[in-house]
Amino acid sequence: MDRTPKTKQNDSYRWWIVAASFIMVFTCLGFCSTTKGLYLAAITEALHLERGLFSLNDSIRYLTTAALNLFFGALVARFGPRKLAAAGFASLIASVLVYSVAESIYVFYIGGALLGMGLAWTTTTMVAYMVNAWCSEHKGTIMGAVLAANGLGGALAAQILSGIIYGSEDGFGYRNAYRLTAIILLTVGLFVFLVYRDKPGGSLPPVKNEKKVRGESWGGLSFEEAVRRPYFYMAALCVFLTGMALQSINGISAAHFRDVGFDAAFIATVVSIHSIALAAFKFLTGISYDRFGLSKTMLICNAAALAMGLLLAFAHTGPSGKAMALGFGLLSPIALPLETIMLPLIAGDLFGRKAYAKMLGIFVSVNTFGYAVGAPLANLCYDRSGSYKGIILIMTGVLAMVAVVFQCVIRLSCRIRREVEEREAEESGEQNER
Repeated sequence: MDRTPKTKQNDSYRWWIVAASFIMVFTCLGFCSTTKGLYLAAITEALHLERGLFSLNDSIRYLTTAALNLFFGALVARFGPRKLAAAGFASLIASVLVYSVAESIYVFYIGGALLGMGLAWTTTTMVAYMVNAWCSEHKGTIMGAVLAANGLGGALAAQILSGIIYGSEDGFGYRNAYRLTAIILLTVGLFVFLVYRDKPGGSLPPVKNEKKVRGESWGGLSFEEAVRRPYFYMAALCVFLTGMALQSINGISAAHFRDVGFDAAFIATVVSIHSIALAAFKFLTGISYDRFGLSKTMLICNAAALAMGLLLAFAHTGPSGKAMALGFGLLSPIALPLETIMLPLIAGDLFGRKAYAKMLGIFVSVNTFGYAVGAPLANLCYDRSGSYKGIILIMTGVLAMVAVVFQCVIRLSCRIRREVEEREAEESGEQNER
């Protein structure tokens, strides 16, 4: 079939869409999310704030993002992705400017709500929408490449911002870091707004020889059937606890390293290693899933999560302690796909095509609610005990429990899948006989 002129234009222009999405994730997640742990100690020490109270800012951010993601479909249908992304950048710029002048904890909470709003409209959900609309083939590969920008952006941001945050004698260097971030966001936001289009004109080329993918390849359960299955609630609880535990551990890692005596330069190095490795392991997680399936890939991610928790808890400034810190920087990126790439794979494997969109929305929201609980819980324990070590070990235990329960969930879903496929085969055979 010959392509229409508009289709040819779409085929070439989609790479501009992909490039703009890559740069958007690179900047928004890299400078506004990945590096947030660098600010924790600096802000709380400069303004004499309790870390537990300050970390409620993260809870507000995550709750805002979770709520807005539930309405993303309606908002993008009404305003279009171009205007929605522009509103996201405006919210992020307002957020970092509010952070740069805040004196009161309540003003930081306003910044957290603006941050959650901005990230809801400029990161994973928006990128998934644009890739799905503009790319007819290799969507998974393209999505992995775009989301890998988070790690690369975080690595660069850590090197740029760390020296600014801790380079001021008065302790308020973080304000200059936020103002620089606002300028970067404005520049990138203008580029994305100029490049983005609400939808491609004409028709996209047909998909050629697409291989059968895992998970979504089976018909699955309807939403009404799925919510009656006990393993749906087990899976949702595991996703919630995973988000809570990983956020508790990763969100305070930079502050914990500073508390045990590491200097700012070493911490920035660990954050950069972590960010670069995260970009690589987003690709490798997808490859592992395609080759080994959900169960083994989950075990790999869960094992890395357990190891990283133990390494972080016992890290210290001696030679072996530095090796532990670097080990955390390498293992954490293997665990973090549990709260990103693995969510759509879990939804597809456990429930199939029929309820896929609703299940994905539920899992993303539940996972984000876990973030909202994890950050303040970790800092509340710090305020009470003066150390993060105890909460890190508790959350590592939670991750161990989740690893076991989720394997049971996968076994139950496989049994249900066999029953559904056998039933559908029998019904199809009866219809053919008629």
